[in-house]
Amino acid sequence: MCREDIWKENILKDLEAGALEYIIVGEFLVDLKREFDGGDNETIKVAELKNVEQGNRIMEEFVQEFRRVTRGSRYKEKLLVEEFKRRMNSVIRRKLMETEMSSRSIEQWYE
Repeated sequence: MCREDIWKENILKDLEAGALEYIIVGEFLVDLKREFDGGDNETIKVAELKNVEQGNRIMEEFVQEFRRVTRGSRYKEKLLVEEFKRRMNSVIRRKLMETEMSSRSIEQWYE
């Protein structure tokens, strides 16, 4: 049995047993890429970033996850800021954008 067949069998058993659940396809693709690509860290980071949302979490938790996911992604300052704003809770984003400082660094957004 080849590596791919073993992985597929394990994933299917976990899914059927309810031990594993993919809410969105992106999560599955990240796991698949991690298992078989073996090294394209940037692609994995971009896929992970697409799954990061603040939702109802407190900002500290969201910032920590966002930092973890974007570390090593080669995202530059302006793109980081745009992705951060896009993924944060819309109510918080609106309130922050109404403040006096419109041009902020990513570190200022984190604060």
